[in-house]
Amino acid sequence: MAAPDALPPAPRRSLLDLVERIGNRLPEPVMIFVWLIGGLFILSTLGATLGWTASLPFRGETPPTWGELEGGRLIFRAESLLSEDNLERLFTETAKTLTGFAPLGVALTVMYGAAVAERSGFFSALIRASLRGADRRWLTPIVALIGMVSHHASDAAYLVFIPLAALLYAAVGRHPLAGLAAAFAAVSGGYAGNITPGQIDIVLFSFTQEAARIIDPAWTFNPLGNWWFILAIVGVFTPLIWFVTDRIIEPRLGPWRGEPDADLTAELARSAPTEAERRGLRRAGLAALVVASGFTILALWPGFTPLIDETKSGPAALQPFYTALIAGFLVLFLATGVAFGTATGVVRSHREVFSMMTEGIRDMAPYLVFAFFAAHFVAMFNWSRLGPIAAINGAHVLETLDLPAPALLLGVLGFSSGLDLFIGSATAKWSALAPVVVPMFMLLGISPEMTTAAYRMGDSFTNIMTPLMAYFPLILGFCRRWDASMGVGSLLALMLPYALTFMAAGALMTGLWVVFDWPLGPGAQVSYTPPV
Repeated sequence: MAAPDALPPAPRRSLLDLVERIGNRLPEPVMIFVWLIGGLFILSTLGATLGWTASLPFRGETPPTWGELEGGRLIFRAESLLSEDNLERLFTETAKTLTGFAPLGVALTVMYGAAVAERSGFFSALIRASLRGADRRWLTPIVALIGMVSHHASDAAYLVFIPLAALLYAAVGRHPLAGLAAAFAAVSGGYAGNITPGQIDIVLFSFTQEAARIIDPAWTFNPLGNWWFILAIVGVFTPLIWFVTDRIIEPRLGPWRGEPDADLTAELARSAPTEAERRGLRRAGLAALVVASGFTILALWPGFTPLIDETKSGPAALQPFYTALIAGFLVLFLATGVAFGTATGVVRSHREVFSMMTEGIRDMAPYLVFAFFAAHFVAMFNWSRLGPIAAINGAHVLETLDLPAPALLLGVLGFSSGLDLFIGSATAKWSALAPVVVPMFMLLGISPEMTTAAYRMGDSFTNIMTPLMAYFPLILGFCRRWDASMGVGSLLALMLPYALTFMAAGALMTGLWVVFDWPLGPGAQVSYTPPV
C-alpha cells in the first residue's frame, strides 16, 4: 500500500553500518552472562592472589556476613571463585541461587496477572478504544501519551498500537509513516516514561535492591521510587514528540496522497471495539476501582492497617504498602483481565484463566533461561567480594576527582545508552551494571533510586537508534506496508530526530533533578546517607 510520492530510502551512514556490524557479532544476552561468569573466575582468582581489599567505617554491632570487622572498619577481601568453599557453594546451592534471585520471583508474580490481561484481549481493546475518534489536530500528542502508557501492555504496544497509529494517520489524510514514527518514538524511545509505575519498575528495582544491599543489607526497594520521575518524562516527551512529528518528520515525508482502500477501511472497522469489548472495558474499569479501593482500605482503615507499619513514622511507615504493590499489580491485572474476558466470552470458566497464566509463563521461557545465568552471575559477584571492592575504591577515585553528582549520573546515562546500541535487554544490562554503580554512588551520597532513574533514561532513547532492538525488524515491516522502498537506514533516519531530542532532554532533565533535589517518588530522594 505504498504512496505514489514515496521517498527513496535515505543513504545509510557509515557509523550506522559500523553499529550494525558490531552488534550483529554480539552473542545473545544469555551468552554474554556466560562470558561474564568466566571472566569472574579469572578476575576473582587474580584479585585474591594480589590481595585486593577495600574498607568502610562500621559502628554497628554485627557485621554483614560478606565482610570482616577489624578496628572499627568493615574489611572486604577478594575471594577466588575457584576456592574450595566457593566451588562447594556453587554446586550445592545451584537451585537455591536461582530461587533466591529476587527479580525472578517478582517477574513471575506480575506476569501471572499480566498474561490474563493481555490474552483476554483487555490490553488490545484498551489501546484501540483510546485511539478511536482522536481529532486530527490532536492526534500526535494523543498517540505520544498512549504510547508511553502502553508499556503496561508489553508486546501489545508494538503489535497493536504502532500499526494502528499509522492506520489512523492515513485515515485522516496524514502521512502514515509520521504516525508510525510518533508511536514508535513514544513506545520505545519513551520507554522510561509512564503515568503509573508498572512491571518494568518492579523488575529493575529488584536488581537495584540486590546491588544496594552490598552497602546496606536492610535496604528494601520501593516500587514507586521513580514515580514522579517517570511521570515527568511523559510531561516532557509528549510535547517533544508532537513538535518533532508535526514540524520535522511529517514535512520531510511530504503530503500523503494515498487513498484509503477497502483493506484499510476494513482494518479500521475491525480496530473499533465491539459492543462486547466496550462492555468488557466498563467491567474492567469497575474491577480496577474495586482493587484500588481494597488496597486503600488495607492502608487507611482505622485500627486495621496491614499495609502500614504503625511502629514507624514518615515514609518508612509506608514500606509494607510499597512492597505489597507487587501483589497489587498481580491482582489488578488479573481482575481486569477476568472482568473483560467474562464480558466478551473469552473467559467462560477458571480453565481459560489458568490456561492464559500457563501461556504467559511459557512465553517467559527465554527469561527463565536468562535468569538462571544472571542469578549466578549476581551471586558469584557477591561471593568474590569484587562488587564492594570495586564500588568502594571507585567511589574513592571519584571523590578525588570531585565531580558533581549531575556529572556522575550523566556518565551512567551515557554508558547505558551506549550499551543499548548493542544489548537490547534493559534487565540484562542493569543486572550487570547495578552491582557496581549502585553501591558506588551510594557511597558518594546518591540514592539507588536516582541511579536507577539515570540508567533507565539512558536505556530508553537509544532503543529507536539501533537495528539490534528486538522489534526493529517488525517496525521495518510495518513501514514497508506504506513504502516498499524503506530500508534500515531509512527507518534510522526517520527516528534519529526523536532520539537526539530525547537524548538532550533526558540529560538536561536528569541534571536538573539532581541540582534542585526534587523527590523521585513517594519516599524516594536524590541523596543517600550511608549507614554508620
